[in-house]
Amino acid sequence: MPLASKYTIAGPLVIGTFLSRPNRFTAMVKAGDEILGLHLMDPGRLTELLVQGREVIFRKVDARSRKTRGEVIGIRSDDTWVLVNSSLHSKIARWLIEAGLIEELRGWSIKKAEYKYGRSRIDFLLEKGGDRGLLEVKGCTLVKNGIALFPDAPTQRGRRHVIELIEARREGFETSILFLVTRVGAKAFSPNWDMDPNFSSSLVQACEAGVNVMAYCLNFDGKALEPKKRLKVILK
Repeated sequence: MPLASKYTIAGPLVIGTFLSRPNRFTAMVKAGDEILGLHLMDPGRLTELLVQGREVIFRKVDARSRKTRGEVIGIRSDDTWVLVNSSLHSKIARWLIEAGLIEELRGWSIKKAEYKYGRSRIDFLLEKGGDRGLLEVKGCTLVKNGIALFPDAPTQRGRRHVIELIEARREGFETSILFLVTRVGAKAFSPNWDMDPNFSSSLVQACEAGVNVMAYCLNFDGKALEPKKRLKVILK
């Protein structure tokens, strides 16, 4: 059966109003007469998105099973929604790969998710004929002057993933990094040199070593995502 042209997020989804972020992984949101603590599954600073009064779309969970009452899915910015849930990135990437929507990965299939390599777990082990590939997926929410920038906070973990991919490339793997940009205003992608020069320089080194660096922009309507365009990657 052919895959759907959109990736639909399981619901039901609820819209509320952002109040505050008391810690890195919690967002306080008002929904109707309730004020809820929601799990915020995005390690970035999200400074330009988490503005008091902004609309938030979230999914409720059984409160007895966790400290928070649900999880944030997206935040409204101007007239568009921005996905801010890193737990969905690998699921979206899997759908894109299996649907043949990532041009550079057509013909590759997913052999294993969360593949252990070195000190990291890389999102996917891929295969194509007798070749093996590794793919790491990152979500990008920051856009300035039409340029999608990653990261929006220093990331030692992200840099470690890049370094592991460089080593894997030397060992014969085909290696790739896919940046999923969920803001439709992006026209190109670049590492965020001002925020994290160490990650940025490592990404340049990865590209020079033969790691494929890709960025794709997706439109998010608050319920489903669909690929919009492949973005030009500007490394320096």
